[in-house]
Amino acid sequence: MSQTLAAPARSELIIKKSRFIGCVQPMADRASAQQVVDSLRREHPGAAHVCWALLAGGQSAAVDDGEPSGTAGRPMLDVLRHQELEGVLATVVRYFGGVKLGAGGLVRAYTDCVAQALLSAPKIRLQRMTALRCSVPYSLEGMMRREIAAAQAELLEVAHGSLVTLLWRMPEDASAAFVQHLNDIGQGRLGWLDA
Repeated sequence: MSQTLAAPARSELIIKKSRFIGCVQPMADRASAQQVVDSLRREHPGAAHVCWALLAGGQSAAVDDGEPSGTAGRPMLDVLRHQELEGVLATVVRYFGGVKLGAGGLVRAYTDCVAQALLSAPKIRLQRMTALRCSVPYSLEGMMRREIAAAQAELLEVAHGSLVTLLWRMPEDASAAFVQHLNDIGQGRLGWLDA
């Protein structure tokens, strides 16, 4: 089961006079990741490189930012994959210390920096969510709202027409039992619709 991070975590390494400042944090998409990277560049104007890797479904990325190709972004991304993370941004700011590390040294430095940050990062299990929609008579609206709240599901929309239509989101692994429970207490008066 994939995990994500509950909060950001940082690390810092000094390798042959170069300073590597790492951060891992939860991140939903590439646009948000780019904003974080841009702010790091403003925060560290003297840094030689701001390398980053994003593991977020179809929006994943690996950026070497001037380091030799494949020595920073891709190895950082591999660390995130190895830890079975999803929705995570890893960044490493490098201040060059005057000593070249070589390709192998760079790969080790960037992966170690991310791995060190991940050691202290609080991880949480990712839950796959599903959306459910059903229509009920007005007399059942209150009961439906109470049941959805009791299941700790997120009520997204309520529409009033000839019937009341409710749309909510909840963990996928709990949805089948919840639908069965609603069908039992609704006594055949619930109409299920495509969400």
